[in-house]
Amino acid sequence: MTMRKTTDEGFEVAGLLLAAGGGRRLGGRPKALLTHHGRPLVEHAVRALREGGCARVHVVLGARSDEVRARASLPGCVLVDNPGWEQGMGTSLRAGLDSLAGTGAGAVLVSLVDQPGIGPEAVARVLGALADEESLVSAAYDGVRGHPVLFGAAHWAGIAATATGDRGARAYLKEHVRSVTLVECGDVARPFDIDTEADLARLE
Repeated sequence: MTMRKTTDEGFEVAGLLLAAGGGRRLGGRPKALLTHHGRPLVEHAVRALREGGCARVHVVLGARSDEVRARASLPGCVLVDNPGWEQGMGTSLRAGLDSLAGTGAGAVLVSLVDQPGIGPEAVARVLGALADEESLVSAAYDGVRGHPVLFGAAHWAGIAATATGDRGARAYLKEHVRSVTLVECGDVARPFDIDTEADLARLE
């Protein structure tokens, strides 16, 4: 794969935002449309990827995708529909990786729409550890792997082959744990999820 450089330090990196979930434990409210600082959560997540240094951003949509497209301002993003979103995060990851074929990106940084405590600082730190298309890099919080996660293009096919259910890339990363570079981000980000009604108190 030919990779286009964007800086002297690294290759072009695409941001991949997984935003297809239907918020089953939130009464069926899509997480992408939850309000944070007056705007849909998906907008905040996209901004974190862009400000953190991603050259392009692909957003995987699923639950009420037409409504997300209508209500959220996502100029310049590649919007990817995942008709199998109800089967779990793995389908969204596969759809997102498929959408990067032919873009020239040499790596992808994956983030989740329901983690508003993770901003551009964590994205930039993970991107800073990119070496080449063989890279596997993950944010860590007190030494525990979290998001965002960066995958060099050499790993995309293997990740797609093992991404099932809600596990995403978990199985692949476990298999290649010795190759994963952990980047501590606990001082610049908070890795909580918005999963339940009680978690909504974390939104502002």
